[in-house]
Amino acid sequence: MGLTTFADVWRSMQGAPLDNALASIDRATDADVAIALARRPVTGAGFLALLSNAADGRIDAIEQAARDLTAQRFGRVINLYIPLYLSSFCINNCAYCGFGKEQNFRRVTLTLDQIQGEGERLLKEGYRSVLLVAGEDPREVPVAYLEQAVALMKRIGFVFVSAEVGPLSVEEYRRLGDAGLDGVTVYQETYDETLYRQVHLSGPKSRFEHRLEAADRVAQAGIRSVGVGFLMGLGDWRKEALALSAHVRHLNRRYWQTSVSVSFPRIKEAPGDFLRSQARPVSDAELKRLIFAMRLLFPDSVLTLSTREPSALRDRLFGAGINQASAGSKTAPGAYAGTPDADDGEQFPVVDERTPQEVMAAIKGLGLEWVFKDWDSSLRPVS
Repeated sequence: MGLTTFADVWRSMQGAPLDNALASIDRATDADVAIALARRPVTGAGFLALLSNAADGRIDAIEQAARDLTAQRFGRVINLYIPLYLSSFCINNCAYCGFGKEQNFRRVTLTLDQIQGEGERLLKEGYRSVLLVAGEDPREVPVAYLEQAVALMKRIGFVFVSAEVGPLSVEEYRRLGDAGLDGVTVYQETYDETLYRQVHLSGPKSRFEHRLEAADRVAQAGIRSVGVGFLMGLGDWRKEALALSAHVRHLNRRYWQTSVSVSFPRIKEAPGDFLRSQARPVSDAELKRLIFAMRLLFPDSVLTLSTREPSALRDRLFGAGINQASAGSKTAPGAYAGTPDADDGEQFPVVDERTPQEVMAAIKGLGLEWVFKDWDSSLRPVS
């Protein structure tokens, strides 16, 4: 019987296969980078070269190749979306997260009326793609609540509704799909199982393999889009990049009817002394290397960058691999419409604090176009 989930794939990569790939990155030369740039899409060996320090010597050429391929596949367009936080309640104790169970602030779960108020405000700004976000707490945020929120967003006018919530079962994802859910984002945070257990101290999120197989369950449920990624700053970013590329390849091959997108979240702030004592910072140069390499390896994948990153860096990456971005984001429930207590706690701080209009102007100034609505569910292929 063949491999069935990414957990199977990842187990098969442990030991020599992963060690050999990391060694290839370490010994890559300028000649290897030049060979990598000669192929579209790049080969697996070329991907390793593009992750290496040697790639910095040709970073302008790599960026241009990523920019050319992005324009070829997606046009000169940046699709804008907005996260809408539903609840800050969470029963997980994650060392790096502002919503962790041990964090002391007043928690908020929006009512359906409040969700509608938030949604209508965002619709007036032009948004048609929304990402519903909530901490993992089945009592505060049961599947029935998520179903109602998804259906409400579709009813008031959002074309693409996705969710970033705790991992669910195949049947629960089907329920959300029946309510109108178009996509699910589920970051592994780190693919290093030992490190995963060290930073996920308690709660259901501490189940490494359950989370590792979540994207498989999304696809098995028939949800048409799944987003994956790792949290940069936890582990060796090169090892994480190898796992991420294998994850995308697995999903593309096994679930061809599900589109796969990739995000690149990077830790900038964390509770307590986490950044000083545990984090492994990823530089701007390393982030650019990763994004360019992922574009050249996966020409047809949507690559997303959030407002965790500063405006100058985001502008540099728009169109150079990145073809989807958030703008005007707030990371607390009720923050758009000014719900009381909305500012008491946020999952992570926003770094690019520009208004949506300022981001649109910047995109326009780069010779690119922005869109709020990229495609309709009516364009979904018939299976």
